Amino acid sequence: MQELAPGIFAETGFHRVNVGAILTDDGWVLIDTPPYPEDAHRWHEMLMGVAEVPIRAIVTTDCHRDHFIGNFWFAAPVIVAHAETINHLRNLPAAFLDSAVESLARDPVERSQFASVRVRLPTVGFTRRMQLRYGQREIPLLAMPGPTAGSLWVHLPQHGILFAGDSIITDQHLYISNSSTKAWLENLTNLRRSRFAADIIVPGRGPLTDKSATEPISNYLRLARRRVHSLYHAGRPRADTSTLIPELLPMFPYQEHEVERVQRRIKAGLDRIYEEFKLDDKLGDTSAR
Repeated sequence: MQELAPGIFAETGFHRVNVGAILTDDGWVLIDTPPYPEDAHRWHEMLMGVAEVPIRAIVTTDCHRDHFIGNFWFAAPVIVAHAETINHLRNLPAAFLDSAVESLARDPVERSQFASVRVRLPTVGFTRRMQLRYGQREIPLLAMPGPTAGSLWVHLPQHGILFAGDSIITDQHLYISNSSTKAWLENLTNLRRSRFAADIIVPGRGPLTDKSATEPISNYLRLARRRVHSLYHAGRPRADTSTLIPELLPMFPYQEHEVERVQRRIKAGLDRIYEEFKLDDKLGDTSAR
């Protein structure tokens, strides 16, 4: 656990997802939660080792399952998320938890540890921006559509710290699900501007970074959008996005044993971008191209 500024902490050593915590006069505000019960227990112990005070709130940065499943392990009276995230969670299919646990659990012991898990729906939502206040701490939340329509950032400008969720991940391929890649690119461009105070960025996954991490993400999104746009407007079917995988695969590092999983992630993202262009055509929005 690293203390980025007085009372502001980040942990990048858990499986799958980075988490943060802000100590206020009233208690802890968590930013995402570890999905694995053993990591959640360790995170709780770390926090209580700093200050044995209640957990007052959890901020969930998007609807990716490993960002919100861990909320179950913490008794927070308030869970905050973007309205799009809340809508997504309310409409999860009945089989969601079974498939999520199957994906997360690495062995039968872990599968049994997940047996009691349930989805905890957020209790507070917003659409553009929101400010949490606990004690003397003000914690601004910004709606920043990107890898999901309900992605949000926790920005602490007075400390130059940004918790960016999966809008920024380091040294791995992007998670593009119910996304808006056009808005994602615009948000990354705004982040790179000098007036956006963010000297330390806590990404959704990977080590702590700075604004330089946004460039490879933007380059990847621009290339993917150009290639999918050409394919779509040539009248080719969505299945043909698989032909673009070899060009995108080398843009971020990966382990050789992970190649099939990474290819599936790229394909899912390309398919989502294809659907973006399809929707733009339906709505007559040529500016998105």
